[in-house]
Amino acid sequence: MSLSKHVCVITGAARGIGFSLASALHHAGARVVLNDVDPAAARAAADSLGAGRAWSIGGNVSRSADVEALVAFAEAQAGPVTLWINNAGLARHRRIVDYSEAEIDLMLAVNLKGTILGSQAALRRMGPRREGRIVNIISTASLRGVPTETVYCAAKWGARGFTQGLREEAAPHNVAVTAVLPGGVDTGFWDTAAPDRALPRAQWLRAEDVAEAVLALVNLPAHVVPQELVLRAMQDRDFSS
Repeated sequence: MSLSKHVCVITGAARGIGFSLASALHHAGARVVLNDVDPAAARAAADSLGAGRAWSIGGNVSRSADVEALVAFAEAQAGPVTLWINNAGLARHRRIVDYSEAEIDLMLAVNLKGTILGSQAALRRMGPRREGRIVNIISTASLRGVPTETVYCAAKWGARGFTQGLREEAAPHNVAVTAVLPGGVDTGFWDTAAPDRALPRAQWLRAEDVAEAVLALVNLPAHVVPQELVLRAMQDRDFSS
């Protein structure tokens, strides 16, 4: 199905899952706006998709002024936003006693506050038009506490709870809300999240797998709302014990 009528905003879109989302949506015919805290990387990512239906803008998702600038830019350049994907996220995995206050603040700001601000901006535009879909890329870290990932889990549990409430508030406005919870995904995320840990990344999902799953749910009829979509690779077995 062609997505030529869709205008999509993706945060954290310069690389990893975010770029795979942008690429899949663009290939399906959508107009895409790539946001990233690294403006040069966002520009290069958008340019790689080809001219005409891809734009980029830098900005920090944890700052309301930046998020408002993002949605204003998207609608001025591409048209009314119909799909908003809160994908930006980061982690620092270590023992709880070793976290600095700055690391705690950073993870809560990007993973939780960024999801809230992005959803708020999207719903403010979509609600009056009675059309749209918000997709929050969360994590299976929102399903149980994981040692050395405690703060990341806290942020993702918060984002999942927020998304459940958002879904109920958005439904009367005909705006669909879905939480996507990937398990391990082999991206550069882990280069900073856990640089010293040996991880079975070859057994995990690829960013493209997540993008294909999101593309499938976007192609569903507007009245169909997958509330939560948990994605795990066949051999990603950390829930088996």
